[in-house]
Amino acid sequence: MKPIHKSAAARVEVNRAGELEAFVQVVDRGGFSAAARHLGLTPSAISKLVARLEARLSVQLVHRSTRKLQLTAEGQLFYERGLRVLADLDEAERCVGAGAAPRGRVSINASIPFGHRLLLPLVPRLLEAYPELQVDVVLTDRVVDLMEERCDIAIRWGKLPPSDLVGRLLGHTAQAIVGSPDYLARHGAPTTVEELARHNRLGSTYRRNVPDWPLVVDGRAVAMPVVGSARASDGAALRLLALEGVGLARLSVYHVLPDLRAGRLVPVMEAFNPHELEPLHAVYLGRPGRLPARVRAVLDFLAANADFEGADRVPAPAS
Repeated sequence: MKPIHKSAAARVEVNRAGELEAFVQVVDRGGFSAAARHLGLTPSAISKLVARLEARLSVQLVHRSTRKLQLTAEGQLFYERGLRVLADLDEAERCVGAGAAPRGRVSINASIPFGHRLLLPLVPRLLEAYPELQVDVVLTDRVVDLMEERCDIAIRWGKLPPSDLVGRLLGHTAQAIVGSPDYLARHGAPTTVEELARHNRLGSTYRRNVPDWPLVVDGRAVAMPVVGSARASDGAALRLLALEGVGLARLSVYHVLPDLRAGRLVPVMEAFNPHELEPLHAVYLGRPGRLPARVRAVLDFLAANADFEGADRVPAPAS
């Protein structure tokens, strides 16, 4: 017997569900013509599907005659098992299809500051809205590979580089140079670039960090090197250093908005702030129209509930 070519075998495997559906409908409808009308195929196509199924199984499933169709013993057994297989297939499609209720585990990655400020406060409401979801929250300032680390969604700030990732915009945040009232009382609030150069400027060891602070002087872009006595790996740690009066830090307004409103941190050098907005995205792999219901539900929830009100500008110092 001539062996089946690998690609041909693959085509046969792909059509197994179609063969089974055709066979079950022939039995349920009492004939090939009725099954063809139900499935929107020709009687000849239905006959070929059932014949191919019998050839693959090397057994006759139905006795054909001009007057009636009768199942063989093997056909009756295969029909009963086939009904269960098709029911399981329908259930599987309902579970993962576009109209499925969100259920299952969703892995979400975020930087430590955005995780604490944005993501974690939303988790209780997310799980209340979708009780059949389970959420894995992974906070790290390392940029993860979503495919390699089996991560469904990542929260990322800044402009997205070209990649296979799709981004869902969550909001924008301004940036500000800030210091604590205690630090400013001891060292004075800088009002010129020359004065800023004499201050302790706290830096970041984050790999995407820009080593200079952007300023605008007389309409020209100026880069202020970040030189100071301390650095930190993430914005949350820089915020704590600034709150403790160690030095000045340039931070996302979104991270420090409550501190600015309460007067725990004070913005400085606002006359030189370029007022550039940083976007924040929820990124994911795949096409928007083919997302699992569990991932789509989380993306929609984040987009609807991420609160960036007031983060797109630097508030005036608290009185």
